[in-house]
Amino acid sequence: MFWGLSESLDFVQEYQNNNLENTKESLNFLLYGSCDPRHIIETAAKSYKHNIKINFYVIDGCVEIIARNIALIAIAIENCECLSLLQKTHLFMDIYGNSLLRPSSFQYLASKANTLLKICTDEDIRKQLAPIFDIDSLKYRERDGLENAFNFWLPKEATQFNIEKSWEMRNRQLLKTRYDYRDGAFDWDLQMCLKDRGAKQLCPQEYKSWRNTGIAFTFPEYEQCQANKTLAAGLVRNGRTYLHRGYVGDIQVGPFCAFGLTSREKSMLKSAHGENDYRSTDVTERNLLELFHEIQNKTPYVHDKNISRKYGNIILQAGTSFTGYDSEAIKMADYNKPLLPLPNLKVYFLSMEEVFGIQNKTNWIGFFDIVFVAQNYFRFLKSSFVDILRENGLIYFETNLYSICRKEILAEFEDKIKNFAKSASLVNVTNFNINVKHSILKYKTNKQ
Repeated sequence: MFWGLSESLDFVQEYQNNNLENTKESLNFLLYGSCDPRHIIETAAKSYKHNIKINFYVIDGCVEIIARNIALIAIAIENCECLSLLQKTHLFMDIYGNSLLRPSSFQYLASKANTLLKICTDEDIRKQLAPIFDIDSLKYRERDGLENAFNFWLPKEATQFNIEKSWEMRNRQLLKTRYDYRDGAFDWDLQMCLKDRGAKQLCPQEYKSWRNTGIAFTFPEYEQCQANKTLAAGLVRNGRTYLHRGYVGDIQVGPFCAFGLTSREKSMLKSAHGENDYRSTDVTERNLLELFHEIQNKTPYVHDKNISRKYGNIILQAGTSFTGYDSEAIKMADYNKPLLPLPNLKVYFLSMEEVFGIQNKTNWIGFFDIVFVAQNYFRFLKSSFVDILRENGLIYFETNLYSICRKEILAEFEDKIKNFAKSASLVNVTNFNINVKHSILKYKTNKQ
């Protein structure tokens, strides 16, 4: 999994909404398997509203996801001398959600990999260029894994990644005899599962295109033709080349949930006769423009509607995709300026061993104000997990609402969450209205 299946949240606002007498000068947040940095970016964007020191602690079970999260956060706070807001937005969308990249995105990633390599191997350079990151808790083998990932992203013939072949193979394995009729299967998954569960902003043309190709976010002026190497998993050095497991992430839901299903710009959510005015892609673009503007300028964002194009009911004609592997064609530029300063925010990447270890160590007891638990990490929890929360701390459980699982499986998983919360004496924060569906179930500790 390379992206989450729930919306991005401002954790400071979430905490303040549920703690009316909050006077804390610092807050500690844990992302337990969140897979992407959507909550970090949302919280960073809104941090100018709060005079609070924010500490994010991130646990993921795959070192390539850690490398990818570092790269995505770096894009979000990239120096404004390097990229305009619109360039930054489209670059982030490309690397976050597309199996194939535009040449400009591939060039950025290849160049930035050199800088990230230095950041993760030289503490002095990290403090100079990216003081937001702290990787001191990573084991040496995990830092070696980061180095392998960043080296793999470089444009070398020895580090090719045929994601198109991997994507097709995954589709064939999933669909079996239905592969030749896959458009019908994709339409069923969209209409009868995702849209029925609240993902109404997803349009058939963008969803089917993503299911077929792995390219989620498209615009007519762009052509994706270079493999997105951040989506490779299980990298192992093999002499001058690398072995890997190919693409092993999600091929059923897509990277639309975090930023593309809702918006403060309510006019972008309109639809008529089941046809949206705007795609999830267009909503994602607008939401990221807001977040990146607020990170950069620390002022509220006012959206220019002329930027957003109404492609909700338009099928964009895609040309033949020619994947390029010619490393000589990549003109390397430098993206080595210091990242935008966020002095009140720090991101600590914890060792993968903490997936199990964090709930067994006394030094974490009563440490976190909010803990976010990804849906595929819930199975790792023990009853002692809630001990890591402070008094009046919040714990958020991601459900598998945005999936194509059968309804009885969704209900069974929610029941497991509710039973865990009951056994841990957690207080319900979510309004369980019978007609409301939740991608996140929210609870609060009941410590005296």
